[in-house]
Amino acid sequence: MDKVRIGIIGIGNMGTSHAKAIIEGKVPSGVLTAVADINPARLQFMRETYGDSVACFASGTKLMDSGLVDAIIIATPHYDHPPLAIEAFQRKLHVLSEKPAGVYTKQVRKMNAAADKAGVVFALMFNQRTLAAYRWIKEVIDSGKYGRIRRSVWHITKWYRSQGYYNSGAWRATWAGEGGGVLLNQCPHNLDLWQWICGMPAKIQAHCHVGKWHDVEIEDDVTAYMEYENGATGTFITSTGDCPGTNRLEIVLDGATIVCEDYKKVTVYELEISEPEFAKLSIQANSANFGQPKYKTIIPDLPGTNFPHSIVMETFASAILNSTPLVADGREGINSLTLSNAMYLSSWLNQEIALPLDEDMFYKELKKRIATSKHKEGSSSVESDMSSTF
Repeated sequence: MDKVRIGIIGIGNMGTSHAKAIIEGKVPSGVLTAVADINPARLQFMRETYGDSVACFASGTKLMDSGLVDAIIIATPHYDHPPLAIEAFQRKLHVLSEKPAGVYTKQVRKMNAAADKAGVVFALMFNQRTLAAYRWIKEVIDSGKYGRIRRSVWHITKWYRSQGYYNSGAWRATWAGEGGGVLLNQCPHNLDLWQWICGMPAKIQAHCHVGKWHDVEIEDDVTAYMEYENGATGTFITSTGDCPGTNRLEIVLDGATIVCEDYKKVTVYELEISEPEFAKLSIQANSANFGQPKYKTIIPDLPGTNFPHSIVMETFASAILNSTPLVADGREGINSLTLSNAMYLSSWLNQEIALPLDEDMFYKELKKRIATSKHKEGSSSVESDMSSTF
């Protein structure tokens, strides 16, 4: 195999963007051979734009059974991600799924087990792991240079969405169609980066405000608090109602504080001596003053440039051809989803949630909200474990 034959299921905003990138040669190891969508207008658009070079199918199953693809990219509404991936794994097809991994971890766990059984390449579109700032931060923290993490704070409200945005699709802003709001649609990247860099917490308490800024049935404003096994704490604040909004990640370690703003600007406040060492020395010196360690401000040189979605697709295709590393293994998607599921459950039950998550309890509570969902005209619930609208 010289190139991976790729099919895209779901050719809305992201699917169309991925198709364009592949056709323009931005994924050298892959070629687009087929697309699928339940919307005839989207298929007609593809035919008019690309002619007969790309086969069009009215369902994902038909695409997967066509014999025209070695791998698929899933770019459908959230509930469909695991069922489509499982169908592909049963056919020994490789899978790259858009975020999030799914809507609830119980569903995603089945998907991960199917991937293990199939033995194929499984990746998730966590393209923000390729951003230079976050790659640098992870490398430094993993090195242990500044000791343990003590606190992390992510204030990410640069996700402003208008009412028109929520009204733009029948599936949007409903529990039945989308499965959640800002945590599930806008924040999977941030939650993935947070756990990728800082690890998974032991317990979570959250307040998810439903329709605080918009006429929607899902959450559009969230504040969450977390605690880790080593005593570290974390807070996560997000909203689609703030304008212009803030994007600031602050990580306090024993020997430094690292601040990342707007995905690209990193500042390190490096202590001359780590706080634990300073505390010991102050005791030994019988110091009773209000002194603190001196520090210097460092603006690090970040490693290279930021990479777009096409790089994730290229590493996916390259992994199929040459067994090279992925940007994000698909199985890791359950981690960020666990965080959002736990935040929802904490808010719904008004209590602290310990991890591992009670997946049955979450699914039970989610189904209550699906049952009372508004079901906007043209939408349908696709929360079934194994059925797909695609």
